[in-house]
Amino acid sequence: MSDELPFSDEQLARMRHQPTAKRVRRALGLSQEEFANRFGIPLRTLQEWEQGRREPDATTLAYLKVIEREPDVVSRVLAAE
Repeated sequence: MSDELPFSDEQLARMRHQPTAKRVRRALGLSQEEFANRFGIPLRTLQEWEQGRREPDATTLAYLKVIEREPDVVSRVLAAE
């Protein structure tokens, strides 16, 4: 028998995998709709990524990494189109 206590609900929630898109969006403090509009991602697609029903492909994961590191640059480039 172990003397260790089981994890609390809060600890378990922190340990669960958080989808990349959700983590990036939350770090920027944007709603799903704001994030989708700002970065040209269909809202439904973003929702499916965040809910774990779909996974972004490698190219999209790279795009999310760029958004995470340089959100203002991405916004300016997209606005210039």
